[in-house]
Amino acid sequence: MIFSNEILIRKMKQNDFELMVKWLNDPKVLEFYEESPTNYDKVVNKYGPRVEGKHYVNPCMIEFQNETIGYIQFYPIQENELIKYGYPQNQIIYGIDQFIGETQLWGKGIGTSMISMMVNYLSIHKSVSRVVLEVKNTNVRAISSYEKCGFKKMKELQNDLTLMEWIK
Repeated sequence: MIFSNEILIRKMKQNDFELMVKWLNDPKVLEFYEESPTNYDKVVNKYGPRVEGKHYVNPCMIEFQNETIGYIQFYPIQENELIKYGYPQNQIIYGIDQFIGETQLWGKGIGTSMISMMVNYLSIHKSVSRVVLEVKNTNVRAISSYEKCGFKKMKELQNDLTLMEWIK
C-alpha cells in the first residue's frame, strides 16, 4: 500500500491477528495505547470486520526490514467525534491511531517515518484537510514524533489525553 525506505504499510490480514494479541497484551504497549488486554477471539471480533472492509476503520500493519512490527489505522472522523473535537461537519478530517508493538524498536525514528508516510498518503489519496489523533499526555516520545510530522497540540481531552492535528 505505502512503501518508503525500509518501511512498508500494508493492509491488515487475518493472519496478523496473533501478533495483535501479543502486542495488545504487552504492558509497555498498553501503557500508551488505549486498549485493554485481549485474547484471540476479541481481536477477531474487533479487527475481523475491519479486515473484511465492513467497518469505516482501515487497519494496516507496519513492516520494517520485512518484519511486521506494528499497527496503524486510519478512518474518517465520525460526526459525533467532529462535534466532540469542535470541528465543522463539512470538512474531510481523518483520524489515525498507531503503535510499534516490537518495543525494542522504540526510539529509532520508525514511528515518525510511518506517521509521515500515512499523513502523506491521506493527503494525496483521501484529499484530507486535517488529520487528528489523541495521545496520552505522558507519552512524551510519541508527542515528539507527532510534532516532527507537523502535528500541533490543539486541546486537552478527558482521561489525560491531548488532541493533536495536522493541517494540509
